[in-house]
Amino acid sequence: MVISYIGLGSNIARASSSPKEQLEIAVDAISVHPKISLEKISSFYQSSPIGPKDQPDYINAVVKIKTDLDAITLLRYLQEIENNNGRERKYRWGPRTLDLDILTFGNRIIRTECLTVPHLEMENRAFVLRPLLEIDPNFQPLSGHSSAALLEKCTDQGIVKRLRGPIV
Repeated sequence: MVISYIGLGSNIARASSSPKEQLEIAVDAISVHPKISLEKISSFYQSSPIGPKDQPDYINAVVKIKTDLDAITLLRYLQEIENNNGRERKYRWGPRTLDLDILTFGNRIIRTECLTVPHLEMENRAFVLRPLLEIDPNFQPLSGHSSAALLEKCTDQGIVKRLRGPIV
């Protein structure tokens, strides 16, 4: 099984669920797949949006999973979860009901048209690094620097607040 970290984000409510509830729905959907084992879930964090500032703050989290799926199949499954929860891909960095990103996939480097792993911006985003640090203090992306060291150097500190402790 491969260990993978998945970033979760939402800043638009649906008629039936808030952004926070959207993340809970996504975690549930990830956990029910027979080839995915949910290992850890970070707290939820409220963060400023990247890109256009005329949109609501995001709710973010990171989950650690083990999976027998290959990276592209995992990506397709995550996109299916996004689509089932009202995700529209209108423009880059726009508001979204749900955003699920594969941050890492084992120690693999993947560069295809549809998937880049490790995620190109994860080391520059506090809303990814803080949850990563919380669930795996020893995590080191391929750069060889710990999440804590990367967070210290990170210029994007748009975290508003931690919303709650881990749910698993």
